[in-house]
Amino acid sequence: MRRSATVAVCLAVFVDMLGFGIILPSLPLHAAGLGGGGVWVGALLTAYAAAQFVAAPVLGTLSDRYGRRRLLLLSLAGSAISLTVTGLAGSLWVLLLARIVAGGFGGATAVGQAYALDLSTVRHRTRSLGLVGASIGLGFVFGPAVGAGLANAGIGFAGTCYAAAAIAAANLLLGLLVLPGPHRLAELKTLEPDPDEPPRPTRWERRKAARVADRSGRLAVLKAGLARPELRPLLLSTFAVTFAFVGMETTFALLARDRFGLGPAGLGVVFTSVGVVMVLVQGGLVGRLVDRHGETTVAMSGAVLLAAGLLVAPFGPDWLAYAALGAVAAGQGLLSPTQAALISRDGGRHVGGVLGIGQSAAAAARAVGPLVAGVAFDLLPSAPYLLGAALSLLAVGLLSTVRPRPAAPAMPSAAIMKVTS
Repeated sequence: MRRSATVAVCLAVFVDMLGFGIILPSLPLHAAGLGGGGVWVGALLTAYAAAQFVAAPVLGTLSDRYGRRRLLLLSLAGSAISLTVTGLAGSLWVLLLARIVAGGFGGATAVGQAYALDLSTVRHRTRSLGLVGASIGLGFVFGPAVGAGLANAGIGFAGTCYAAAAIAAANLLLGLLVLPGPHRLAELKTLEPDPDEPPRPTRWERRKAARVADRSGRLAVLKAGLARPELRPLLLSTFAVTFAFVGMETTFALLARDRFGLGPAGLGVVFTSVGVVMVLVQGGLVGRLVDRHGETTVAMSGAVLLAAGLLVAPFGPDWLAYAALGAVAAGQGLLSPTQAALISRDGGRHVGGVLGIGQSAAAAARAVGPLVAGVAFDLLPSAPYLLGAALSLLAVGLLSTVRPRPAAPAMPSAAIMKVTS
C-alpha cells in the first residue's frame, strides 16, 4: 500500500516535469529568435531559478505545516498557469515574466521528495528519493520527445506551450483524485508501521517550527544551513554540481545549433537520450550502488563523471559530444538522490523544510549559473563547460569530508517522515 501511494506521488512529479520537458528543446532557440543571445537565455533560466530560490523552502516548510498534498497540488496549478503565460509571450520581457511565474510555483520537487519520504521506511529512503528522481528523468525522456514531435508537426512554440499547459492541467485533476491526503497517510502508517521511525512531532511542534522558518527569510534559512558543520559541505557541493549542470543546460542548445546544426527536433532527441540515462541510473542503479558502497562514495563518483563529461563535450566531434552528455547525465543521476538523502538524514523532524534548504542551494546555483554561463558562452563557447568541470571536482573534495553513515535504525534524523497536517 505504501508502494502504490508512492507511485501516485511519482506520477504527479513525472507529469509536472513532462510539461517543462516539452518546451525545453525549443525555449533557448525561441529566445534567440526573439533577439536574445546567450545572456538572454541565461537570464530566462536565472529568472526561473531566482523565483524558485525564494519559493522552494517556503513550499517545503509549508508542506511540513499544512500537508504535502495541498502544496504539491498548488505547485501543479502553478505549472499550468506559467506554461500558458509562456505560450502567450511575444517578447523577451513577457517570456521573462512567465519564467518568474514558473519558478514561483517550482517547489514540486522538494515537496515530492518529502512526500515520498513520508511513505518510505528508514532503510529505503535513498531508494524512494531515487524513484522521485527517476520520475523527473522520465519527464525529461518523454517531454523533449513530445516537444520534438510537436516541432515537426509545425504548431510553433506557442502551440507547444499550450499543449504542455493542457497536460499540466490534466495532472492537477489527476492529483486531486489519486494523491493520498493526511488521513490516508496516517492509515498507511498504522497498517504498515516502521519500527525504525521515531515518535511523530506534535501539531504544536510543527506549527512552531513553521512560524520560526516563516520569520527567518530564505537567505537566512540557507545561511543557517551553511552554519551547520554537518550540512555545509553538502549544501556547497549541491551548489557546485548544480552550477556545473545548468551551465550545460543553458548553452548546449546554442552550442549544438552552431556546431552540429541541430534544431528543436534534433535537440529533443538529444535531451530525450539524456533523460533515458538519468532514468536508468536513478531508477535501477543508484540504490544498488548505495547498498554496496554508501551514499557518500556514490555521490563522489557522480561528481567525477560529471566533470569528465563536461571536459569532453565542447571539444569532440558530434558523437563524442553526445557520449560526454551521457556521462554528464549519469553523474547527475548519481548525485541528485544521494545528496538529497545525505541532507535529509540531518533534517530532524521537519524534513520538508530541510529538503527545501537543499533545494535552495540548488536554486541559488540555478539563479547564478545560467546567467554566468550565458555571458561566458558569448565570450568563449567552451568556457561554461570548463568552469563546470572545475566546480564538479571541487564538489568531490567537499563530499570527501562528509563522514559516511549507514542507513541504519540509529539514524532518527533520517526517519522523520510523519503526517504533517
